Amino acid sequence: MTYRDWNIICWDANLRFNRNIFEYYNFKGTKWQNVSKEENILYLKNAYRVLLTRARQGFIIFIPTGDERDVSMLPSFYDGVYEYLKGIGIAEL
Repeated sequence: MTYRDWNIICWDANLRFNRNIFEYYNFKGTKWQNVSKEENILYLKNAYRVLLTRARQGFIIFIPTGDERDVSMLPSFYDGVYEYLKGIGIAEL
């Protein structure tokens, strides 16, 4: 049996890697807000874990480049996780 089961995951700015730690955010209204409640942090981490473990053959992680003109999508929100994933050996396509 051949499986053709791949996932494509878009890594959003709600889970960022900054200064060697992960930071957790929620988008409310027009801006990002820090998530500080432990149960909400665990929920966010679990959501990414589930997405990253569902494919049988593999997955592709899409990280937006961001947009300097949009304060909700600044490139700095995505740069850290991009560098982190490259640093742990995930190949760039």
